[in-house]
Amino acid sequence: MKSEATQIACLVNMEEPQSVLEEVKAVVSMMMPDFDFEPVNHAISDVVNLFHGQYPGYRKCNTQYHDLKHTTDALLAMTRLIHGAMVNEQVFSQKDIELGLISALLHDTGYIQTIDEDVGTGAKFTLTHIGRSILFMEKYLSENGYSREDIECCRATLECTGLNVKISEINFGSSEIEMLGKMLGTADLLGQIADRTYLEKLPFLYHEFKEGDVPDFESELDMLKKTPEFYDRTIERFERELGGVNRYMRDHFRVRWGIDKDLYMTSMENKIKYLKYVLEDHEDDYREYLRRGNLMEKLDRIDRQRES
Repeated sequence: MKSEATQIACLVNMEEPQSVLEEVKAVVSMMMPDFDFEPVNHAISDVVNLFHGQYPGYRKCNTQYHDLKHTTDALLAMTRLIHGAMVNEQVFSQKDIELGLISALLHDTGYIQTIDEDVGTGAKFTLTHIGRSILFMEKYLSENGYSREDIECCRATLECTGLNVKISEINFGSSEIEMLGKMLGTADLLGQIADRTYLEKLPFLYHEFKEGDVPDFESELDMLKKTPEFYDRTIERFERELGGVNRYMRDHFRVRWGIDKDLYMTSMENKIKYLKYVLEDHEDDYREYLRRGNLMEKLDRIDRQRES
C-alpha cells in the first residue's frame, strides 16, 4: 500500500509517454482483462507520430503548453475516471472504452498545423482547435474503418472539452457516451492543473493565447493572477456541468494503489495554494519561484529569441 502522502507524480513517470501508456493498459486490463488493445495501440502510435511530425501531411507539434504530454496526461486521467466509475458499477462496453480513449488521444489534434500551414504556430488555432480536432477525428476514424455512429459518439465526446459548452445542448448517442463526454471534459482539466509543472507552464499558455488572439490576459503575470479564479470556476464546472464525475478518482486510487484519496484534487489544491503565496510575496520576481522542470530557463531562451 502506498502512503496517503504519495504525490500523483510519484506513481507514474508522466514525462515518459511509454510509462503513461503502460499504466493506461494496466488500468484498462483491471476493468476488462480481455480488452482488445489493437485499435487503441494503433491510435496511440499515430498520435505520437503526429505530435512528432511523422504523420503524413502534418507538421511537428510546436505549441509548448498543448503538447504530447498534455495529451497523455488527459488520456491517463480519462482512463482513471473510467476505472473509478466501473468500480462503482457503471457499465461500459469494450467499444465505449475504446472510443473514450481514442477521443482523449485526439482531443487536441487541432493544434497541429498541416504542411501547408506555415505561418506562426498551432497556437493561432486556440479559439478553433476543438472544431479542427473534430475534423481530424472524423477523417482519421473514417480512414480506419469506424462507423458513422462511432464518429458521432467521438464528436459529442470531444465537444465536451469546450470550457463554455452546455452539456445539455450536445447530442449524445447514449447515456454511456454522455458519461464519457463528461469524463473527457473533466480529464482534460484534471490533467492540466494536476500536472507537476502546471504553474511553470502557465506563461507558455499565455503566449499561446496571445498568438491565438484570446482576450482578457495582458501578460504572463496577469494570467497567473487570474488562475485562482479559473480554478474556482473549474471546480464549479465539474459539479454543475460535468456531472461531478471527478468523484470517481478516489475510487480509482483506492483500488489501484491502496490510497483512499483523490490525488488529483490534492495536487491541484497544493498548486493553487503555492501560486497564491508567490503572488502575495514574490509578484515582482515570480519566475524565480517557478523552477520545476527547468521551464523558466526554456522560457528565458524563447524570450531572447523573440528579442533578437
